[in-house]
Amino acid sequence: MSFEIKDKELAGRIGKLKTKSGVVETPAFFPVINPFRQEKDLPLSKIKDIGFNQVITNAFIIKQHLGDEALKIGIHKLLNYDGVIMTDSGAYQLLVYGFGKVKIDPRDIVLYQDRLGSDIAVIADIPTRDDAPYEEAKQSVEETLKRARMVIDIVEHSKTLWVLPIQGGIYTDLVARSAREALKIRGYSMYAIGSPVMVLEKYEFWKIVDMVATAKTILPPDKPVHLFGGGHPLIIPFMVALGIDSFDSASYILYAREGRYMTEHGTYRVTDLDYFPCECEVCSRYTPKELMELSPRERIRLIAIHNLHVISREIKRVKVAIREGRLWELLEERARTHPALREALNHIIKYIRWIEKLDPRVKGDVHGVFLYDSSSIFRPEILRHKIRLPKYVEKILPNVRHAILIPGSPIDKPLRYSLSVRELPNDVEELIGRSDVLTLFY
Repeated sequence: MSFEIKDKELAGRIGKLKTKSGVVETPAFFPVINPFRQEKDLPLSKIKDIGFNQVITNAFIIKQHLGDEALKIGIHKLLNYDGVIMTDSGAYQLLVYGFGKVKIDPRDIVLYQDRLGSDIAVIADIPTRDDAPYEEAKQSVEETLKRARMVIDIVEHSKTLWVLPIQGGIYTDLVARSAREALKIRGYSMYAIGSPVMVLEKYEFWKIVDMVATAKTILPPDKPVHLFGGGHPLIIPFMVALGIDSFDSASYILYAREGRYMTEHGTYRVTDLDYFPCECEVCSRYTPKELMELSPRERIRLIAIHNLHVISREIKRVKVAIREGRLWELLEERARTHPALREALNHIIKYIRWIEKLDPRVKGDVHGVFLYDSSSIFRPEILRHKIRLPKYVEKILPNVRHAILIPGSPIDKPLRYSLSVRELPNDVEELIGRSDVLTLFY
C-alpha cells in the first residue's frame, strides 16, 4: 500500500492512494452500488462520467447470488468497470437485519473478497449500532478486533488493501480502545469508522465529530481513514477537516427514490421546490415541475445524477479549500447554514490544539486571514500566534510583563486613526495602576 500526502490543511489532507487497479485521489467518495440492479438505477458508466473513478459494492450479496461463479470472472468483469472497486463484507446487513437473519463466516468472506479481486476490502466486522447500550457496543469492539486478528495470515499475503473498522459508536472510550488495539494488529492498509447513519439522519453531527476525532488522535497519520455512510455533502468538509480521507454512501440513490434533492446546505423534496439552485446537467435542463412529470424510473435516475454532482462538487470545493489554506473558512461558512453544523464546529474547536499540531505552518501562497465571528479566533493560525505572543513581546519589549489583547471594532478601523483606540492604553494603565502593560489591538 502506498498513500502519499500531497497537501494538508487543519487535519485534512489531499492524498494519492495507490491500489492494484489505479490511484484514488483523496478526499474521495465511493458511491455504493448494487451489482444486480445498478444498470436499472444508474449505470456505472454514468457514475464514472460524473467523475467517480471508485465505487463500493457488497461482496456478501455477490456471494449469496453467484457464489463461486463470480470468482471465475472477478469483480471488475462482473461489474464491467475498470475503476477502483472496494467491497464490504456484509456488515451493513448485520446492522439492519441482525445476526438471526444474516450469517457471515468472518474468515470465509475475507477469502472470498481476496479471490474476487477487490482493490480495497473490509473484514467481517461487527458494526456498533447508534442506539446500542454500552455492553453491546463493547462486545462489537472486542469481536471486531478478534476477527481482525483471525484473518491476519490472509491480509498480509493479499494484494488487496484491507480495511480494519474502528467500533465503539457514540462511546468515545470504546472508540479509543478500539483504535489503540487496532494499532497492534499488523497488515492492515486502512482504517474505517462507522457506521453513523442514524446519527447523520438525526443531524447529530457533533457525535460524529467526537467519534472521528477520538479515533484520529490515536490512529497513525500515514494511514488513510474511511467513514462508512458519510455521504451527505453537509458533513463532508467537517469530516475532512478532522482527517477523514474517504467516504461511501448509497444516499444519492436512496434519496432519489424518495424524491429528495441534495444541496450543500441540506436536503429538499423536489415537490417543495419552484426552482433548482444548481446548474448541473439535470437542473439546467428541467424545472422541478417538469421533473415530477417524468416516469418514476427516469425521475429517480435524474435526481440520483444531480445528487452525485452535488457530492462531487463538494469534494472538489474541499480540495480547493485545502490548496488555498481556507478550509477553516469553509467550515465557518457551512456552520452558518444550519444549527447542527454550528454545533459540529463547536465540537471541532474542542480538538483545536491537536489540529494545530497537524496544520501546516506555512502554505505556498501567503494571504490574509479572515475573521468572521467568535469561532474565527480558534483558527490554528490565531492559536499558534497566541501561544507565541508572550515570547515575541518578551524579546522585543523586555520591560513589559503583561500584554492585553483587545479586538478592535470594525467601525474604528483603521485603528491608528481611532481616538478611542489611542486613548485606551492610557486608560488601561491608569485603571490597573501599573506601567509594564502592553495593550494590543487586532
